[in-house]
Amino acid sequence: MTTHTGWHGRFYEDFVAGDVFEHPLGRTVTTTDNVWFTLLTQNTAPLHFDHEYARRTEFGQPLVNSTFTLSLVAGQSVTDVSQNVFANLGWERITLPNPVFEGDTIRSRSTVLRVRESASRPTLGVVTVRTTGYKQTDEVVIEFERTLLVYKRGHGPRYAADPEGDRS
Repeated sequence: MTTHTGWHGRFYEDFVAGDVFEHPLGRTVTTTDNVWFTLLTQNTAPLHFDHEYARRTEFGQPLVNSTFTLSLVAGQSVTDVSQNVFANLGWERITLPNPVFEGDTIRSRSTVLRVRESASRPTLGVVTVRTTGYKQTDEVVIEFERTLLVYKRGHGPRYAADPEGDRS
């Protein structure tokens, strides 16, 4: 019997400016997602959770909470971009060019913009990506840049737990 370990994500050395990652998982947004997230974040805008109110707007239906869209698309990128993150350093240039509605299916991709060594932490590197979320119609619904500190291969919590184990 062979035991296979799962994907451990990319380390700093695996990022090259210009690379594009098509994130593997899409997600259809439900009414429950929208209402729960809106209520959890104490957003009182009825456009997100009051279907009768939303029906009377120019959209004719509830808008998905934009911070849910940000969270979903950022989450979709983790497997390719930040599985080995030390910390997020910043989010910039967040745009929401088209609305997301309940029932839309969101997919995403990230493009590596910049890669550099950390000046103060020799076991980490700085990676900046542009992540784009789009729905089933291929309309872009969100785009943002994220800068993060990523562990170099052979460093970080996974390596510390098993220094002789898989270092990839």
